[in-house]
Amino acid sequence: MKKYNQRGAQRTLFASSLLSVALYLLCGCSPTSSTSVSPAQIDRAENAGNFTEASRLIDACIAGNQLSGEQIYELSWRKEKMRRIRMDFDRDKAEVLEYIRKYYPEAGNKQLAQWEAAKSLECMMIDGEKRYFHNSASNLFLIDSAAAACKRAADQPPANRKETTLEKHLPKVVASLRANGQTQAAPVSMTVTYSVTLKPDAVPDGEVVRCWLPYARDDCRRQTDIRLLSVSDDRYILSPPSYAHRTIYMEKTARKGEPLTFSLAFSYRSAPEWFHLDAQELQPYDTGSELYRAYTAERPPHIVFSNSIRELSQRIIGDETQLYEKIKRLIVYIDKTYPWASSRDYSTIDSIPEYVMTQGHGDCGLVTLLFVTLARYNGIPARWQSGFMMHPNSTNMHDWSEYYIEGLGWIPMDESFGVNHFATDDDVRYFYTNGTDAYRWVVNSDYSLPLYPAKIFPRSDIMDFQRGELEWKGGNLYYDQWDWDFDVSYLENVDE
Repeated sequence: MKKYNQRGAQRTLFASSLLSVALYLLCGCSPTSSTSVSPAQIDRAENAGNFTEASRLIDACIAGNQLSGEQIYELSWRKEKMRRIRMDFDRDKAEVLEYIRKYYPEAGNKQLAQWEAAKSLECMMIDGEKRYFHNSASNLFLIDSAAAACKRAADQPPANRKETTLEKHLPKVVASLRANGQTQAAPVSMTVTYSVTLKPDAVPDGEVVRCWLPYARDDCRRQTDIRLLSVSDDRYILSPPSYAHRTIYMEKTARKGEPLTFSLAFSYRSAPEWFHLDAQELQPYDTGSELYRAYTAERPPHIVFSNSIRELSQRIIGDETQLYEKIKRLIVYIDKTYPWASSRDYSTIDSIPEYVMTQGHGDCGLVTLLFVTLARYNGIPARWQSGFMMHPNSTNMHDWSEYYIEGLGWIPMDESFGVNHFATDDDVRYFYTNGTDAYRWVVNSDYSLPLYPAKIFPRSDIMDFQRGELEWKGGNLYYDQWDWDFDVSYLENVDE
């Protein structure tokens, strides 16, 4: 089986315009073709949500033409993307209304239509039927402010445990670093046990399963004393630090009727940082440096200086010239304008910043890429960073970013944590514009770059790397075929 360069493959996965050109050359134009399929036919079917027809046309194109392995790869990906959208949009109107009527007993077609028009209730037409995103009903009560207030009044939810931790943790960090003039406070020590389990008979008996699990980066100054405690395969391969996704790779053989588990355990220390940029005079950028050019550049398909990005930037930044004030304006605007809501599979979104601006909401990774794009457009070097949030009683996957300040280096910023509205001290209130808490596990320093060793098939998450990745010789193993789990033990300096 031919192996493809992961970086090259992922550059092309979303390049729909280039793919349309390629389809014109490869579909229905070959003299050996037994059936004529035009690229326009596939485009029309897919764009209209006629996924069954689009998939049939793709199959006909592959069967009726002499295609290269890369061409088949790209066509197969397009079909896989539609399959993933189907999985995400798996609710019908009755299921959505059942949830909504817990809080709006009289809700019906008219109100659904209003929420849909306002982009508060995500849906799409698939094969002639309106299908709703599987978290669309719960997302409604995060996106729509009136619905959110209605749900809060009905549920009277307990205090957010993560916010309770941060209300103690952040003022301590700020007070300590204001007093000593440093940028890093006392670290938290943690031990992590992580595992993924492939469901029984997901692959045939005797087949080898390849697995990549997340590990802690050792090139992040906030993350130190990393010690690998155990791995379920003693022949594991640790990715080099130069790779953007820090992984531990292993292989196991599937047995009929049995689950297949891959696991690891490690300990590390994670320090909070805060740079008090309000109190500093910032140096101008060396605009000729390789770093500046790399991290202020566009990176299609997501980091693109489109007209909508230019217009949004002008609304947010205006005539402001002070560097840190620009950064603060960006995060304050994102915090105010785009509420957090659960996201569909990133691989099915053609342009993430455009999606956030159009839909009016986004989860951590979506708003991170919007910030990175806006920052780069304004000449501020910015990059992706991600892994997990590790707050006591509130652990989960998480994405954030860093931006570069001349003379100081990379500064952490968390767009989805945003503005701390519980704080009266402005340094605590705007902490996440130039700092991060201690409860992080950093795995990735960029997005959509190769794994090590290289993965043959498209990843389950072609943007990020957190839960892990699995494949066998028959193809990628998607999230519905395996489960993931991790446990954290806190050893010292924990705020609860």
